Amino acid sequence: MHADPSSPRTGASRLLVLLAAGALIVGACGSTTATQTPAASGATAAPASTAPTAEPTASGPTVLKVAATANITTWDPVKSFSTEALYLANIYEPLLRINPPSAADRFSPVLAESWSSSADGTTWTFKLRDGVTFHDGEALTADAVKQSIEAAAEKGGASFIWAALDTITAVDPLTVELKLTYAAPIDLVASSLYGAWIVSPKALAAAAADEAYFESGVDAGTGPYAIESYTPDKEVLLAAYDGYWGGWDGAHYDKVLVAITPEAAVQQQMLDGGEVDLALSLPLENIGAYRNNPDFTFIDEPSFFNYVGFFNTERKPLDDVRVRQALSYAIPYEDIITVGAQGFGTRSRGPVPEGVFPWSADVPQYSRDMDRARTLLKDAGYENGGFSLNLTYAAENQNETRFAPLIKEAYAELGVDVTITPIAFNQQWEQAKGDPAGRQDMFLLLYWPTYSDAGSDNLWSMFRSSESPFFNLSYWKNAEFDALVDEAIGLTATQRDQAQARYTEAMQLLVDQAPGLFFYDTRFVTVIPDSLGGFEYNLNYPFAQFFYPMHPAG
Repeated sequence: MHADPSSPRTGASRLLVLLAAGALIVGACGSTTATQTPAASGATAAPASTAPTAEPTASGPTVLKVAATANITTWDPVKSFSTEALYLANIYEPLLRINPPSAADRFSPVLAESWSSSADGTTWTFKLRDGVTFHDGEALTADAVKQSIEAAAEKGGASFIWAALDTITAVDPLTVELKLTYAAPIDLVASSLYGAWIVSPKALAAAAADEAYFESGVDAGTGPYAIESYTPDKEVLLAAYDGYWGGWDGAHYDKVLVAITPEAAVQQQMLDGGEVDLALSLPLENIGAYRNNPDFTFIDEPSFFNYVGFFNTERKPLDDVRVRQALSYAIPYEDIITVGAQGFGTRSRGPVPEGVFPWSADVPQYSRDMDRARTLLKDAGYENGGFSLNLTYAAENQNETRFAPLIKEAYAELGVDVTITPIAFNQQWEQAKGDPAGRQDMFLLLYWPTYSDAGSDNLWSMFRSSESPFFNLSYWKNAEFDALVDEAIGLTATQRDQAQARYTEAMQLLVDQAPGLFFYDTRFVTVIPDSLGGFEYNLNYPFAQFFYPMHPAG
């Protein structure tokens, strides 16, 4: 019931964000940042604002000053699939926003006031909010939504998330209907950080005529902030959009000035020196010092990211499941969290991060057991090891730099020699996708789902069989796993419990067959000065911070 493996959802666009976001990943993953669905309830109303009231300032606009690693690969909201999401999430808006796992409601309405789906999950209807305008003065209409989604599906950086879309129709000026080729959770897709922004039709037309239209810092969203100025590689200044449908009553910042600061240590200096109100990437080795500082709130919560390793199952001796299991038992998982994540991580249960569907506590974990590892190697004909492996990792990822040597040391105890090769991620990727004779034996990777469904992404993208595997860098092929994942994807929109059961079975099989290593889920760790109020963390939007709820404390 799922798209063919050659469908756009496996397109090369996924690589773009990894290549562009390498520096952010290193900082962001270590130091940044029973629900009823609308399909069941039929409609969801917008919640009332709970923001505290701020006193007007006599001295001028209030400015939120932020230090962040996030740079701009494109200002085009359709093409975007990288770290500029930090800014775009405040400029553009989707139809819905998915709430943190602890929230009472699974979704919050944004540009759609209500939404529903057919019983078979193949027709979705969205009723739009009336009176919304884009920054260029155009009105939000069903036709604008239609054009935005069609552009995202056709040429978006994350076009694959719309793989199920057949047609989209403007039923009336404020109603859109999406017809799908198979059942899919379009509420999740429509709340994605990537590929779901609604853009002014006037700007879409201009971008179609001129591919560079957006790149000077033009914007055409409905969000609370617009781009006031942009200095490449240096800073982004956002200013409140006066016509924002959410209003500006209460406490909000009039402007947001983001200093693009790649170095985590420099961000810490700026925060400690009072140059910024918020630093989104602080050094992991230093961040613990803020835990008991009365001037800061220390946040340590689950994140959207986890670290995995792939065994090249097409190469001996890694084609033997007993060897892969032995190497899985030899890993010092807790030490890797201590060293690699500086303690800010939790043991993974497969490749789905905790808190993201379809994570399950029923998925087993390997624990370090060297006796069992030696027995398995002996059974496979490698009693004293006696073979060598080449392990590659992205040289720009400091977490992997820290923990890769621990793998080498552990395998040396089994008589297995590991050569560690740190290379730039784009080179690592090219090697992994190139001539099979030149590929790595082991590949370390930091991964995250594009939207809040790690079944249709992490499990499907990383381990499903394909003649042209995208992120299946273990090159593993298992028909039983494929069938379970494909069935689960088709059930997610209509029978979520059954989808969860299939996914759990697939993950149990994945761990047993061990085509990869599952190290740890990263933690979102950051500190918030007590002078800043309204900071909200939502693990579903790992590259975004929403500035609109923030305000000066007091």
